[in-house]
Amino acid sequence: MWIRIGRGFVAGCVRVARAGQARALARHLSGSADAPDILQAVFESRDDHEQVDTEEPLDADDTASHRISTGSRSDAVSEMPEALRQDVHLLGELLGTVIAESGGPDLLADVERLRELAIRAYTEAGSAAFDAAEAFVGGLSMDRAEAVARAFTCYFHLVNLAEEYHRIRVLRARATSGNGSGQEDSTAAAIAKLRAELGNRETLNRVAALEFRPVFTAHPTEARRRAVAACIRRISELIARRDDPRTGGPALAVNTRDLLSEIDTLWRTSPLRLDKPTPLDEVRTAMGIFDETLFTALPRIYRALDDLVADDPTVPHPPVVPAFLRLGSWIGADRDGNPNVTATITRSAAAIGAEHVLLGLERAATRIGRSLTLEAATTPPSDGLSRLWSRQRRMAGDITDEIASRSPDEPHRRVLLAIAERIAATRRRDADLAYASVEELLSDLHVVQDSLASSDVRRAYGDVQDLIWQVETFGFHLAELEVRQHSAVHAAALAEIAGGDSLSDQSEEVLETFRAIAAVQDRYGPSAARRYIVSFTRSAEDLANVYRLADVALGSAAEAPVLDVVPLFETFADLQNATTVLDGLIELPQVRDRLAATGRRLEVMLGYSDSSKDVGPVSATLALYDAQSRIAAWAKEHEIVLTLFHGRGGALGRGGGPANRAVLAQPPGSVDGRFKLTEQGEVIFARYGDPTIAARHIEQVVAATLLQSTPSISERNATASNDFADIAAIMDESSRRRFFELVRADGFPQWFATVTPQEEIGWLAIGSRPARRGLSMESLEDLRAIPWVFAWTQARINLTGWFGLGTALESVGDSQRLRDAYRRWPLFSTMIDNVEMSLAKTDSRIAERYLALGERPDLAQLVLDEMELTRNWIVEITGQERLLAGHRTLGRAVQLRSPYVDALSLIQLRALRGLRAGSSNDSEEAKWRRILLLSVNGVAAGLQNTG
Repeated sequence: MWIRIGRGFVAGCVRVARAGQARALARHLSGSADAPDILQAVFESRDDHEQVDTEEPLDADDTASHRISTGSRSDAVSEMPEALRQDVHLLGELLGTVIAESGGPDLLADVERLRELAIRAYTEAGSAAFDAAEAFVGGLSMDRAEAVARAFTCYFHLVNLAEEYHRIRVLRARATSGNGSGQEDSTAAAIAKLRAELGNRETLNRVAALEFRPVFTAHPTEARRRAVAACIRRISELIARRDDPRTGGPALAVNTRDLLSEIDTLWRTSPLRLDKPTPLDEVRTAMGIFDETLFTALPRIYRALDDLVADDPTVPHPPVVPAFLRLGSWIGADRDGNPNVTATITRSAAAIGAEHVLLGLERAATRIGRSLTLEAATTPPSDGLSRLWSRQRRMAGDITDEIASRSPDEPHRRVLLAIAERIAATRRRDADLAYASVEELLSDLHVVQDSLASSDVRRAYGDVQDLIWQVETFGFHLAELEVRQHSAVHAAALAEIAGGDSLSDQSEEVLETFRAIAAVQDRYGPSAARRYIVSFTRSAEDLANVYRLADVALGSAAEAPVLDVVPLFETFADLQNATTVLDGLIELPQVRDRLAATGRRLEVMLGYSDSSKDVGPVSATLALYDAQSRIAAWAKEHEIVLTLFHGRGGALGRGGGPANRAVLAQPPGSVDGRFKLTEQGEVIFARYGDPTIAARHIEQVVAATLLQSTPSISERNATASNDFADIAAIMDESSRRRFFELVRADGFPQWFATVTPQEEIGWLAIGSRPARRGLSMESLEDLRAIPWVFAWTQARINLTGWFGLGTALESVGDSQRLRDAYRRWPLFSTMIDNVEMSLAKTDSRIAERYLALGERPDLAQLVLDEMELTRNWIVEITGQERLLAGHRTLGRAVQLRSPYVDALSLIQLRALRGLRAGSSNDSEEAKWRRILLLSVNGVAAGLQNTG
């Protein structure tokens, strides 16, 4: 890219730049063999698993954690697809131009020197090269350290966008050729397996009952500024245009000029936000996913599955597949620990969502209506359509007169354009013309569809069906706002109310929240905001408190909004006690009424983040599996239609990893065709930011959701769980003991804050939500799981993904039995594979330097010993000679990215040391802070993960 391998490069850069030949310098830089091989390997890592997850392997690949095999980098170059090679060459040339023009040859020389040292340190045994790299960073001025960090960060942004676009290119080519249907995790494969095991009728029944509910959250794990993300997207769009055969000659020259301008903008744009985003900023950011991806992509996704189950997809037919996706959102509604989310914010969030979806529906209806130029003689209206037109004429004579004048003798066009006008009136809140409910709109659309079906089935089940699917998916609200609040806040509010004294601001806000829910439901319908999640649910009383507060807020139970109160079980103890709480929940009269009204549907949420922070990743994984199994059995006993809501994050320490594999590893009866999970931070944009990638992600989740309850998979999971129950018990006890040995050691919270940039991460303006629940760092209990994971990730230790597993496996001790478990037990094999990836992101030498900041050699050694033990057991169980040896493309990605992340880590370490030592003046401290935060952005971009 902008860095060249080989001797004499620095001199060449200086020589060329001094001659003022910026373009020649750029070409010199873009001759690098490094950038292409990195991009190739990263691309292959994504294509290998076909999963847009931020927990893909990006770091070291053998038991020494920093050694790579000779020749692997040149191998990657030779294997790189030509289209990707061309993108890399172009981006390299342009970035080289920008850096030469802006930073000059001396900056390029320093970047190249650090790059060379980092690669040598990574590839060579011993510490001499690593010490040299660290010494070089230590000799940089503060201003130069900042510039070098920015250079590497820009590099990773371009690496990531090139990789993402090439993946889109491959997915499109695969779809065009028809090869995608052969993928094991495709919906085509899932439907074929369902038919083979259950027959066609039961397959259709299961497809008809399918549900997928992604819930977007504003958890602050997206480290990039919106301005940076927008610039990256513009560069991606420009790269994509070059694949258009019409982009040639002058158009290609213009495209290149525009790319140069955008890359220059990326270089010159500060990577750091000056102010934290507000909750409404976060809402508006999420709207981009709806506008640019989901609104138009989902009908195509539904139709693709419908074609798979149809008798003959070439013949137009009424759809079999329902609008199976329902979008949820905590953005602007989740107030647990976030005082910035108020009742006013929640009302505004609902209004913003409604504005976007109603505008989208209005435009879609108008577009489709204008295309229905079918005259009555060829496509006669049904009696129902004629009656609908008469009602529309009575309701809005002036508007329908104008429509009729533009659509003479085109009855379907007239009616659908009138429907579009009514959708617009709904958005404007024009009571005379607005739809009273989404059901009324759907009724009108079905009248149009039924009328068309009698003579033009293609139009009836084409664009009109797409519009119906969009209305069914998004309603008038776009995404259901799910309110979340801590159980202790509810208890405190009720205590104040019972005391009769004036209420605190917090308790007043609790009551206002219920009034806001009622107002949202009055305007957009109950489905716009009816789920109320109670974090840290300890008893049924915690859930009953929600109904009590709603009655107080609205004056009576009769006036209270419709509520489905969802318990959230987060800690180890709460997971164990879940079914006892649920026994009490279904005895509440309000819950009994809701069960009767919904066909005995109930939702239960499981927290991955806090359970892992509570007892460690191994015990948390086993406890979550056990809880799901027991809750599923409880639901069956009580004839409950259960939906388990998985509070997963992007990082492995927060339940991350490929979602489809996680679904398939769940206990029998716990999915049953319904899957709901949180989508957080950078994961939202990685999975849903592009229509092609979003379609692939949804396809994988849908395929896994359909397959999970097949007899073969249910039997496999149940048998393995029983056969290896003894191993699970040993691993649970021993891993938890080891985890507590670390986190319950005297002074651990303060040590953790010293050896990681935990405190400094709080300076990042990456979310409206505080990093803590308001207490001091005397305890980890108040620290949110996101900064807990984020801090260990930045320190290149990734402790939250693996700590305790080595001890757990050592306690079992039977290598052959563990290998058998790895082969037969999906939960175990998924855990091992995820930990292998997590360990691949660690670097023991860098970890040692972070851990040394705390002056607690006992705790540092405990971490390093467990890291080595876990690594050795992973290699033993998988039968490999080193980590990721069985995943060559993933391993290559690890090998090729790591040196560049190492360079940023060394800059971050220097900044941390400067801050820990204390600065002589405020200006110096501010500079260290800025360098550290820049390095945090760069490492997050290089690892493609935060928390």
